[in-house]
Amino acid sequence: MSQTKWEAICLDTIKVAKAAGHFILSEQMKVKQEDIEHKKLNNLVSYVDKNAEIQIIEGLKKIIPDSTFLAEEETTQQSEGEYQWIIDPLDGTTNFLHHLPTFAVSIALVYQSKLVVGVVYEINKDECFYAWKDGGAYLNGDSIKVSPTKELKESLLVTGFPYYDFSIIDQYIVFLKYLMLNTRGIRRFGAAAVDLCYVACGRFDAYFEQSLSPWDVAAGALIVQESGGHICDFNGGDNYIHGREILASNDALYPTILDLTKKYLGS
Repeated sequence: MSQTKWEAICLDTIKVAKAAGHFILSEQMKVKQEDIEHKKLNNLVSYVDKNAEIQIIEGLKKIIPDSTFLAEEETTQQSEGEYQWIIDPLDGTTNFLHHLPTFAVSIALVYQSKLVVGVVYEINKDECFYAWKDGGAYLNGDSIKVSPTKELKESLLVTGFPYYDFSIIDQYIVFLKYLMLNTRGIRRFGAAAVDLCYVACGRFDAYFEQSLSPWDVAAGALIVQESGGHICDFNGGDNYIHGREILASNDALYPTILDLTKKYLGS
């Protein structure tokens, strides 16, 4: 398929993401404590996530009828195919349920095992980040690029703190201490897809996190790459979608932050 086709699919996907986002926001004040389920430790879900996912899947089936799905809430059969959508209907559920502002819809399309479309709709700020393969990255229609920051001491980083998988928490804390002493600071917003997009548009210089799922990172990873940034796992490899760990960085800082991540978090 041509680049023009990926662009058309991307633009159709934006409509699906925004429709789901509007539904999510309309339901926020209606969710009650009894509506909240615990999938596992500190991993929450409500009917809003599930209904949004159903709505998204119905919309995406109209774009590519024979596509398959990998979706967080498993409201449809999970399978692989030539075209596979990877969906997080509500990235940042805990923020959503606690009425904190950062949460998003994240949708990626994989074609023959390659990311070709990524859409992340940050609902509260009405910011839609998107990219298609070899087409660049965009925010609400404007082209975006990663930051030009070269020095670690001038960088602002973002991460996610462990909240259920504490297998490398000691290494994480040591790494955080080093970064606190050698950067402008570290932020933790609680929505991986948004963190990646904020690297893509230059708000952050780098991002790292462990214990992630494909739907957390797939769309944002493509957006970072198309904005001129780098994506890898903690060892510098390409197992960042299914490998449960990710490092994203601008171009200039990448060698430095990769070396540090390997040192503190790599295997």
